[in-house]
Amino acid sequence: MDMSVGALKLETSIAARLERLPMTRYQRSLFGIIATAWFFDSMDLGLMTFVLGSIKAEFGLTATQTGMLASSSFLGMFLGAAIAGLLADRFGRKPVFQISMIFWGVGSLMCGFAQDVTTLMLYRVLLGFGMGMEFPIGLSMVSEIVPAKSRGKYVAILEGFWPLGFIAAGVLTYALLPVIGWRGIFIALSVPAIFVFAVRRMVPESPRWLEDVGRTREADAVMAGIEQRVERASGKPLPAVSAAYSRAPVTNRKARFMELWSGPYARRTVMLWSVWFLALLGYYGLTTWLGALLQQAGYAVTKSVLYTVYISLAGIPGFIFSAWLLEKWGRKPTSALMLLGSALAAFAYGQAAVNKVPVEQLIAAGLCMQFFMFGMWSVLYAYTPELYPTRSRATGSGFASSIGRIGSLVGPYLVGVLLPLTGQGGVFTLGALSFALAAVVVLVLGVETRGKSLEEVSQ
Repeated sequence: MDMSVGALKLETSIAARLERLPMTRYQRSLFGIIATAWFFDSMDLGLMTFVLGSIKAEFGLTATQTGMLASSSFLGMFLGAAIAGLLADRFGRKPVFQISMIFWGVGSLMCGFAQDVTTLMLYRVLLGFGMGMEFPIGLSMVSEIVPAKSRGKYVAILEGFWPLGFIAAGVLTYALLPVIGWRGIFIALSVPAIFVFAVRRMVPESPRWLEDVGRTREADAVMAGIEQRVERASGKPLPAVSAAYSRAPVTNRKARFMELWSGPYARRTVMLWSVWFLALLGYYGLTTWLGALLQQAGYAVTKSVLYTVYISLAGIPGFIFSAWLLEKWGRKPTSALMLLGSALAAFAYGQAAVNKVPVEQLIAAGLCMQFFMFGMWSVLYAYTPELYPTRSRATGSGFASSIGRIGSLVGPYLVGVLLPLTGQGGVFTLGALSFALAAVVVLVLGVETRGKSLEEVSQ
């Protein structure tokens, strides 16, 4: 074994060793494991969009009660994201990542056995807690393993598994809802938790995190294992280690939350919390209600599910375009573009719904809306973990996501309150205003991170 793999001195920083690695099938396999978990979580969360109308009819819920049910999982996500970020920065990414699976698997299973709307809400909170735990950890792990030259693209592609899971939930509902009902679908979606929990054990602990907490020998051992696998996958010697990166100092772990509000991080935290809150308020306020709003407009349950699936298909080119633009144009301008596009498209969709246009025009407006909204998600998830140092990355990502869940908690409930007063036009205008304000915040407070290592951005 040559010096590029096994005999590197402990004094060489993990960042220097990671950043010089080529992307190979090994890193892509790690990414694939995390992305698979992301996919199934997306299915569980997106399922409510397609079965909300059926649940509303079965339990005889009012619009306000329906909004509360739609919001319940986001309460769990608010708690899970905040707690998981703190735990992951203290105890490591890998164990918290695995535990999250238990919560969402059990939560999904129990939703299928709920006999009234109150217990269903409680189980949706449990399900949301598991999903909220996973998101900031998955983001941190991908950001810390993938080199800077590919980081934005891969985190954006990770987010692309969100629309894929959402669409898969719609297809599953369309095929199985008449056969096993919404309860059976919830039970079916708890099964993948067992498989993904086992596969996740293949993902190593983040060597950046191990180095940061002073566990340098463990960091070196994990890093050496990664280097061996990358060298084997690439079939040629690894590039030389750059001297541009210095070893990260061991830090005070107790100060990780307060660091979010110190120095340059305070401005970034204000920006991220504002954007996450506004973007998720608009997105979930609209998307969670799409199927139910179509049913209210007179479409049958199966038709509303099918039309929502059609509309969601635009999310696939949306996240692909966003992933490409992130590396070509940058995080800040891409974020602003997707948010402004979401605002305009949401307003147009609302006007189409109010004016009772033909269904083809309604779907076309919805396609534009989902294109920009799923593109927005890609930027948000790629941008957030880059803005904090390793010692507080999961905490920063977790609290940003947690604040966003307040928006996603408020959004569906607010739609239920406003719908009888303003109609669908007012609901979509609210979403458009939320996206537009988020774009202004990014333009005023955002910083550019394209092409920079995590260590460069955090200084």
